[in-house]
Amino acid sequence: MNNKIKSVDPGSVAEEMGIESGDLLIEINGKPIVDVMDFLYFMDDDEIVIVVQKPDGEQWELEIEKEYDEVLGLNFEKPILDEAKRCTNQCVFCFIDQLPEGMRETLYFKDDDSRLSFLMGNFVTLTNMNDATFQRIIDYHVSPINISVHTVDPELRMKMLGNRHAGKVAERLKALAEAGIEMNGQVVLCPGFNDGKYLDETIDFLSGLYPHMNSMAIVPIGLTKFRDNLPDMQGVDEKKAQEIIDQVSVWQSRLLEKFDTRFVFAADEFFLLAKRAIPVADYYEGYVQIENGVGLIRQFEDEALDAIHNFSGEVFQHAVTIGTSVGASGMMNRIENAIKNKFPEVDLKVEVIENHFFGEKITVSGLLTAKDIIDQLRGEMDGRRLLLPESVVNSDGLLLDDLTPEDISNALASPVSILKVSGFAFIDAVLGGIV
Repeated sequence: MNNKIKSVDPGSVAEEMGIESGDLLIEINGKPIVDVMDFLYFMDDDEIVIVVQKPDGEQWELEIEKEYDEVLGLNFEKPILDEAKRCTNQCVFCFIDQLPEGMRETLYFKDDDSRLSFLMGNFVTLTNMNDATFQRIIDYHVSPINISVHTVDPELRMKMLGNRHAGKVAERLKALAEAGIEMNGQVVLCPGFNDGKYLDETIDFLSGLYPHMNSMAIVPIGLTKFRDNLPDMQGVDEKKAQEIIDQVSVWQSRLLEKFDTRFVFAADEFFLLAKRAIPVADYYEGYVQIENGVGLIRQFEDEALDAIHNFSGEVFQHAVTIGTSVGASGMMNRIENAIKNKFPEVDLKVEVIENHFFGEKITVSGLLTAKDIIDQLRGEMDGRRLLLPESVVNSDGLLLDDLTPEDISNALASPVSILKVSGFAFIDAVLGGIV
């Protein structure tokens, strides 16, 4: 438990009551605060009594009247006020198990924590918790919650997750739906395991929980070159990607007629692998699973093209290189052509960075390393500004190999800017020089 307050929002109820950074939150309404679920549940009342402890050990009991849904304005050193729950699954598709030795320690931590699902959108399997912890999700109405389902076949799920408790997922999903908890589901598609009839069964079951199960995403297994002593797995090739898209399309037509939603979506990577066009924006119904790579390319490209069309400012004259992944290269080339057609004076280059570190099968920007970027752009920059998406760095500004954008800049003797994954921000940087 770590209830130390990191900061207090200006003008908030907490600031008015004299709560400060460094104080500890001890109780709300006589209930000890163990984690963020306790905090959010007991904080909702319009009249609460809280106990905070000052750095000198003095405890203050504060009576607070507020609106029912008004927040206190407290920010904690640890968002969940506790240590994250470690995953004990041995999933056949786990990406962390495919990391090489010698990377920073935090990359090897597997979490499977419903609190992180609620706060940050992480996906959980519901296997790394006992019945009491699961009941607590229902009692506190933790919603929405994102769930890694993969399959609803009990025997297959136990095999895929390497956990003897994984087979009761259908029972737990039904219980969450009956409690009115909103869910989003995920399937990591592993050819030869949970495709074919098993995927049909999973889509059928999850769509049967609609509207409590709000949406479902299917993402392809990611395979690195570091799979020594791991089960043999097939990746998704062009033929399999086409098969999955067609299978999903049949379900979408059926569910669109029944529920007025497509409900289930294939990630962008399937369309890239299948060499098919990314669907139009309306297909994604508000991008409900965009954090899972469902519609990210369409949203970014549409934003960029809209920004190009409506750009009315003065074009900033500078030489710009875009560093992009193999997966995003087609989109970036289309955007590059659109920019040059309207603004031929722009000095713009798109450089595709292959993933030599993890292997050529990994094609997303978020898994690029600084070393690959440096090695492949060395001698190509001539002082040009390099733009990279923020997905390449973590919250501490580090790439996967512990180097920073500044390290890239020093190695290439060129300025480097990290941009939000937004087509609007991208065009502002390229045309307006806003970095």
